[in-house]
Amino acid sequence: MNATNLDTKPSWLSQVKGFEGADDRKAIVQLVDTLLPYLALYALMLVLLHLGAPIWLPLLLALPGGAFLVRTFILFHDCCHGSFLSSRRANDALGIVLGILALTPFADWRRSHGIHHSSAGNLDRRGLGDIWTMTVAEYAASPPLRRLLYRFYRNPITLFIFGPFFIFVLLNRFPSKGAKKRQIRDLVLHNAALIAMGAALSIAFGPLDWLLVQGSIIFFGGIAGIWMFYVQHQFDPTYWARDDRWSSFDAALQGSSWYRLPRIAQWITGNIGLHHIHHLNPRIPNYRLQACLDAIPELVLPGSMNFARSLKSIGLNLWDEKGGILVSFRRSHALIAPA
Repeated sequence: MNATNLDTKPSWLSQVKGFEGADDRKAIVQLVDTLLPYLALYALMLVLLHLGAPIWLPLLLALPGGAFLVRTFILFHDCCHGSFLSSRRANDALGIVLGILALTPFADWRRSHGIHHSSAGNLDRRGLGDIWTMTVAEYAASPPLRRLLYRFYRNPITLFIFGPFFIFVLLNRFPSKGAKKRQIRDLVLHNAALIAMGAALSIAFGPLDWLLVQGSIIFFGGIAGIWMFYVQHQFDPTYWARDDRWSSFDAALQGSSWYRLPRIAQWITGNIGLHHIHHLNPRIPNYRLQACLDAIPELVLPGSMNFARSLKSIGLNLWDEKGGILVSFRRSHALIAPA
C-alpha cells in the first residue's frame, strides 16, 4: 500500500492483517485433497489410453483433471506469496514442484506476479503479469496493424481457447521481461524437469498418449484458469488510475472483483474469487480468505459478481479515461468519432 495514504486507511484494515500466517495442517490437507485426485486422474487417463479405451473416456476425465490443475495452480500461487506453509524454504521447495505440475516456473512467475500486485490498475505500469488493456485514446492513436493485433488479442477465442496453450506451453518456457539470473536459472531447471517428465511418460505410455492427456488437461484447466484471471480485474465498474493518483487500497477494493461462485467452484479455485481481499493482503493464504470475509463486514462490498454478470465483461475491451469505465470496441467508436 502507498505509504503516503496510510493515515487515510480505515481502522478495520488491521483486522485483515490478523488473517495472515500459514496453518500447516490445513495446507497439508489441501495438498492431499488436490494432488492425489489430480495425479490419480492423470495416471488413469494414461492407462486407459494405453489399454486401448475409447478416446472419449480419457477426454471426459480431462474435465475434472483440468479442475484439479486449477486448484494445483492456486496452491502454487500461495507458495509464490510465501503464505501457504509456515516455513519459507518449504514454501519455495513446494512451489518449485507445483510449478512443474502447473507448467509455470516458480521464481520467474513469483517475480512477475509480484509486479502485478504492485501495479494492478496503474495505467502507467501496465505490461507485465496482466491482461493487455489499452485506453480509448491509445487505441485511437494506434496504427491499423496495432489495432488489429489488439482486437485479435482481446477476441475471446484467442484469450480463452488458444491462450492456455500459448501461455503454459510456449510463453512460460521463456523468461519474462526483466528476469534476473536467478529467475533464468530456475526457468532452465524447470524446463529440464518438464522435458524429463515428458520423456519418461512418453517412453512408458507413448508420446501421443502423453500429449493427449497433458494437452487435454491444459486445455480445460487453462480455459478456467485464464477466465478466472481475466474477470479478476476486467469487469464493470473497475479501477484504473494514473500513477500520481493510483492507490493500492483502491485498486484492491474497487479494481479487484468479488466473484461469487457455487461452493464446489469456490473450492476448486481456492477462494481466489475473493480477489479484493487477496489484493488487499496477498499474505493471507487461500484457506483463510473466506474466514476473513466472514469476520469483517466492511469487506462485504456491493456489486459482487456472479457468473451471469461476469459474462458481460467479455465485451469490455478499452479503458475510457474520461468516463472512468471499460467500454466495448463498438462504444469506443462513438467516443473516438467526435475527436
